[in-house]
Amino acid sequence: MDGRDLVRSVSVGGSGRAAQGLRTVRAAWRRRRIDAAGLPRRGAERARVPGRVLGAEPGPGGGVIRFSRSDLRITVTVSGAVFWGWDGAGPQPSYALAGAAPEPDPRAVLEPDKDGGWRVVAERVTVVVSRHGALQVCTPGGVVLRREMPPRWWEPADGGPARWLQRSEVAADARFFGLGGRASGPRLREGVYRLWNTDPGRAFGPGDDPLYVTMPVQLVVADAASHLVFHDTTWDGTVSLWEGEEGAGSGHDRAGRCELRMDGGPLRCWVMVGTPARVLLTWASLTGAPALPPAWALGHQHARWGFGGEQEVRRVVAGYQERDLPLDAVHLDVDHYDGHRVFTVDRERYPKLPVLAEELRRDGVRLVSIVDPAVKAVPGDAVYDSGSALDAFVRDGSGRRVRGEVWAGESVFPDFTHARVRKWWGGLYEERLGQGFAGFWHDMNEPTSFSAFGETTLPRSARHAVEGRGGDHREAHNVYALCMARAGYEGLRELSPQERPFVFSRSGWAGMQRYGGTWSGDVATGWPGLRASLSLVLGLGLCGVPYSGPDVGGHDGSPSPELYLRWFQLGAYLPLFRTHAGPRAGRREPWEFGAEVLGHARAALLERRRLLPYFVTLAHLARRTGAPYVRPLWWGSPEDRALRDCEDAFLLGDQLLVAPVLGPGAGRRAVRLPRGRWYDTVTEEAYEGPGRVVLDTPLSRIPVLARAGAVVPVRGADGELELEVWAPVAGRTGGGLVVRDAGDGWAEPEIERYAARRQGRRVVVTWEREDGAAAPPHPVRVRGLG
Repeated sequence: MDGRDLVRSVSVGGSGRAAQGLRTVRAAWRRRRIDAAGLPRRGAERARVPGRVLGAEPGPGGGVIRFSRSDLRITVTVSGAVFWGWDGAGPQPSYALAGAAPEPDPRAVLEPDKDGGWRVVAERVTVVVSRHGALQVCTPGGVVLRREMPPRWWEPADGGPARWLQRSEVAADARFFGLGGRASGPRLREGVYRLWNTDPGRAFGPGDDPLYVTMPVQLVVADAASHLVFHDTTWDGTVSLWEGEEGAGSGHDRAGRCELRMDGGPLRCWVMVGTPARVLLTWASLTGAPALPPAWALGHQHARWGFGGEQEVRRVVAGYQERDLPLDAVHLDVDHYDGHRVFTVDRERYPKLPVLAEELRRDGVRLVSIVDPAVKAVPGDAVYDSGSALDAFVRDGSGRRVRGEVWAGESVFPDFTHARVRKWWGGLYEERLGQGFAGFWHDMNEPTSFSAFGETTLPRSARHAVEGRGGDHREAHNVYALCMARAGYEGLRELSPQERPFVFSRSGWAGMQRYGGTWSGDVATGWPGLRASLSLVLGLGLCGVPYSGPDVGGHDGSPSPELYLRWFQLGAYLPLFRTHAGPRAGRREPWEFGAEVLGHARAALLERRRLLPYFVTLAHLARRTGAPYVRPLWWGSPEDRALRDCEDAFLLGDQLLVAPVLGPGAGRRAVRLPRGRWYDTVTEEAYEGPGRVVLDTPLSRIPVLARAGAVVPVRGADGELELEVWAPVAGRTGGGLVVRDAGDGWAEPEIERYAARRQGRRVVVTWEREDGAAAPPHPVRVRGLG
């Protein structure tokens, strides 16, 4: 540790952590000593490649191709997904997959290819394997979408996990998306992206990487087709990307390239080919349907670190009510705990928390509790005592409990990779439900342990159960939060079986959508932070996590009235719409920014309330199809290269286009439109796409456009569901889907399908039922007729 480390040790992590002071120095040295004793030293290594092909054995959906130094298992599933695993690796065990491995496609055939190679031919995809172990993923027409070079391993001479490298090529016109929550996207530029869930320890902006949610999941969009690729290993690694160039050099295309380097784990991969919608549907069938939030979680939610007590919560809620501002939930941060200890309550500040929760619920407002994984290591703490009796906490290689430094002080960490520990932890939510909480946000679960220098997490040599297989933190780190989310979700389902659990988590991994969503974490207050907020939501949606959103206004500092309003207007169209700020930040209630901002914020809140039936429909469609609520503009036209590079607007479902204002002083902004006719939802003026238009952006609103022919379910003036229909183009049919929801519970409501046709100056709307067309059961309002 040098002088700079000492300086960082007294200011580590910014807000709140400076008080940890010398304890974070001791924690850093303790972690370093544990790893020095527990991690094997990496000495001489032996490089290995697959070698030459020896033969093949057909099997269900494909087969096994044998090389002189490795075996390659290839399986095509009935959904069209392709799996391959080197060294004979199979799909299981996997933290990403939901349930058993999917059924192989009985029609897929393994057959010899030219030059001594082999290929697996299926209806939707062909995989060609060369005699040296290179792979090609092709469309049925023979167009190559992805080339995988022969992999390379570096194996320690004395055993242990092998490092490996996989190089790939894609089309010159391809664009990369995904890799979890990235602040500099959603399109991923050339650069190196790390795969290690990380608390940056401060408010972050577009230049910070990695962040809380990393996934080895890429969506590659090209003219020929889109494909999703998932390397199923939880270890630390990096992804290096280089975009291609058409006509580079002597007129030949330069392919886009990807280089994946991993510190360990199996070299196995899934690839899904098709349109973006088909790819995300296949991904959801593989990794699990997104959890369905209760309807109230699709409304406006307000949080703050530092409410101070029950009376301040009441005052804030009354402020919303007095100003006619819709509010659906209030979140209590770690300061409502007794000494920051999880599953406790500060009885001085919150003496009658269940009474407060009941009062708020009668007014339509739910309470949401933060839940941190770290448990204060002090006998007499109920959670620590019960966890100790169960041997629930992570230990080091010498058998001692691993201790870290978090808000409560010296703490221990549950091993969520053990089923028994998850069961115990899930039962602890009974205390939270008894306090009146209706939802839960998981924080600090990368996991984070404050450190003056080095990594701010557990020692890499810390031991984990890993579902009985045994392993260390190098393997378990990235799935720690995923397993914690599973524990909370499954515990809540058992404790309150009639209600849909509402859980969202700062960290996670592939498959986290099964248990809930996520949020941005501590995004920096500023215009770059606003832009990063949109990037995160779009990127996570393309990785199969449809429910997410930022801290509106940013986590730190005090936003200007204009910045706060523009962030608020964006948040009103994102799945998780939550205002929140850290302990040293300015307040985030809309009335704190002046009368003008208050009026415009009220309009945004009322529009969110009006669109609630549409958000409920999008939630149900996400659960059934995997499609995100918030989609890039190219979602329906991935071949449109101009749309692929557009990152400052998005589609909300199929029907609406939202163009937020992401910079100061903007009275107008350019908006790129997908093909078709689009209506300004305020002026009802029509615009034709594809193309670029310039729209006014007064402080009162951001541009929102509706697709011609759209049928959008909204909340009418009487509070009942209404169909808002945007006039279709003459000679064309529009339509839309509606899912009516009771607000909670597990009923599977039907999907109502509506069609809209233009007949002269009239628009005819019909309910398309299985037994024929019928009149809609809801009031209809037609717009866009002039």
